[in-house]
Amino acid sequence: MIEMLPHLNATLNAVATVLLVVGLLLIKRGDERLHKATMVSAFAVSAVFLVCYLIHKAFKGTTEFPREAYPTAAYGYYALLISHFTLAMAVPVLAIWAIVLGFKDRREQHRKIAKWAFPIWLYVSVTGVLVYFMLYWWFPPVAEAPEPAVSAVIERAAEPSVAGASSGLRVNQGNVTRGDAT
Repeated sequence: MIEMLPHLNATLNAVATVLLVVGLLLIKRGDERLHKATMVSAFAVSAVFLVCYLIHKAFKGTTEFPREAYPTAAYGYYALLISHFTLAMAVPVLAIWAIVLGFKDRREQHRKIAKWAFPIWLYVSVTGVLVYFMLYWWFPPVAEAPEPAVSAVIERAAEPSVAGASSGLRVNQGNVTRGDAT
């Protein structure tokens, strides 16, 4: 279950992104009732994301970007992550503030806060999905070197031993025979 949380979190961020854009389009159309419902839904989805994110961090810790394997991409990843993380800290405060002002029908103050809250919240939702793709799909951890193949083990066994004696195995075009067999 815990292993699925990053995938769920990315989905929640994507859903929040869609709800934010729909909420903006609804208020531009003048549909306040649906705008409110959509923005509250976006907040609820983001709140569920935050709970799932904190649970994942508590049980699994952080997921490191494989910077040794992708040194150039690491610069972009960390720039994106720093901006995402820094702005993400402001989203709950700004979103709650904007929602409260909206429900209190304090339209002018709501608009002023929303002009800051909306683009920051949208940026954090989009970059959250990008961080997920960078960590889990585009730049996966590089697996450790596999064990030597069987042929390499056989070739090693065919080499003379420390005492100078041959193991008696011969490798010829992938076939293994005893030294005394012809």
